Amino acid sequence: MNGSPAIHSPFLAVLDGTPLNPPPLWMMRQAGRYLPEYREVRAKAGDFLSLCYNPELATEVTLQPIRRFGFDAAIIFSDILVAPHALNVGLRFETGEGPRLEEVNTPTRIAALPDELDPAKVQPVYEAISKTRAALPAETALIGFCGAPWTVATYMVAGRGTPDQAPARLMALRNEALFQRLIDHLVEVSVTHLSGQIRAGAQAVQIFDSWAGVLDPLSFERWCVEPVKRMVEKLRALHPQVRIIAFPKGATLEGLEKLSALDVDAIGIDWTVDRHAVRDRLSPKVALQGNLDPLRLIAGGKALDDEILRIRRDFSGTRHIFNLGHGIRPETPIAHVEALVAGVRRAL
Repeated sequence: MNGSPAIHSPFLAVLDGTPLNPPPLWMMRQAGRYLPEYREVRAKAGDFLSLCYNPELATEVTLQPIRRFGFDAAIIFSDILVAPHALNVGLRFETGEGPRLEEVNTPTRIAALPDELDPAKVQPVYEAISKTRAALPAETALIGFCGAPWTVATYMVAGRGTPDQAPARLMALRNEALFQRLIDHLVEVSVTHLSGQIRAGAQAVQIFDSWAGVLDPLSFERWCVEPVKRMVEKLRALHPQVRIIAFPKGATLEGLEKLSALDVDAIGIDWTVDRHAVRDRLSPKVALQGNLDPLRLIAGGKALDDEILRIRRDFSGTRHIFNLGHGIRPETPIAHVEALVAGVRRAL
């Protein structure tokens, strides 16, 4: 556990070992298209990457949900694909279709990846973190993040997201040594990127493994657990005070247990897990973050209110950070987010 923060931050207090009632609250993708003020800034920026690389505008959209909802943590507005882009991998975002990358799936192309991240692409992220930290209320924590090596590799190998990330899975099966070289490279640059964010003012970092759920148990151990373990060890050596959250979306209970055995402060869980089993097997070791289904937030009403109550009761007495089981979706009504905040902060 880390030392207590000088200013009381509910989010940091839970990560540092203190159960709270009500629990702290933030949402993945909380700065995004469901907010009209975000859409205005996005139009001003011109495109998604231009917004990511503009420190003033990235700071503004990071702060927007804090102003509107008073969440207990802000997460810097950026993207997990900034890291490969900073390795000179071509990247663009197609409207309605998601990211498109230059494919990196041959020995020659992997060997050509630079050892250092392009400062022109990552320094704006760090500048935005510094600006955001200076503008946030003292009690509101600031989270930095990166994609886990496995998830980032799946996009680099295929050049895009696919239904089950089969191109990366096949590469790992057909040429294990080559795929390992790519993963090793991503471990190193991901630590560098997170370290830059921590030095700029991030008090916690989250490692997003959005595609962890497509792997069999042996592959999960090899490509998810082992790389994250190495990242955590390196980050702890560089920044002993930082809080680390691992979020392996779609992982089995056994997979979640393996990650909770690492030196992380919290595990993020999606909405498919058995909360009672997770509580029994993980909560003695780590804080738990999650796990409202984003569709319940869209539905609102009784479906939302009842689940908020169930989640709070299921995790009562444990170190819990209330969050979604994945990112908020653009069609989510703002009134439902307001209802979420009220429901989480209501006394039980």
